[in-house]
Parts: sequence; structure tokens; C-alpha cells
Amino acid sequence: MKAVYTILLLIVSNSFMTLAWYGHLKLKDYSWFSGLSLFKVILFSWLIAFFEYCAQVPANRIGFVENGGPFNLWELKVIQEVITLVVFSIFTIIVFKDQALKTNHLIGFVFLVLAVYFIFRK
Repeated sequence: MKAVYTILLLIVSNSFMTLAWYGHLKLKDYSWFSGLSLFKVILFSWLIAFFEYCAQVPANRIGFVENGGPFNLWELKVIQEVITLVVFSIFTIIVFKDQALKTNHLIGFVFLVLAVYFIFRK
């Protein structure tokens, strides 16, 4: 069950992270946001990132083997990276419709899945 909680929290965390890192690129299309200075955009992103950390830290604490979780540090990191790519891909396809998912992107994702295989291989 700790594995499920860890993965769910990582999905939530990465959703906020993606919004904080890339959401401002789309929000610039709105008048209320486009006039903000870079400093205010950074503060806005930090506010979103706060919620990312509220999920990321518990995910790592729950999932880490030395805290009774099922994953070692290497496994946690690779899981997080794969979730990041999945969340980012979904976000990009939905929000940035002009950014096409191409064959070379899919090939790169296959290699990341292979990385997961090798990291979890005992």
C-alpha cells in the first residue's frame, strides 16, 4: 500500500511541478498575467511549487526503504522521473496543442522505461 501512496503523491507532486515550471508559458496569453514582471511570475510559480513540495516530501518519506517504504533512493528517483515525463506529456498535449509528440520523443520514453527496468533489476 505504501507503494501506491508514494506513486499517487508523486503524480500529484509532478502535476503541480509541471504547472509551476511550464504553466506560466501559457498563462502569458491572459491579460491579467501577461503584465506581471518576471519577479512576480517567479513568485507565482513558487506558490504553486509549495504544493508540489507538500506532496513530494511525504511521497519520498513514505516510499523510502529506510522509513519502512518499498523503494530505495535510486528507485524513487527513477519512478519520479518517469512520472514527470508522463505528466509533462499529458500537460503538453492538452495545454500546448502546437507542440507535437514526435517519434524521437517516443523512442526517448522507451529508453526511460528501459532505465526503470535496469534500476529495478536485482
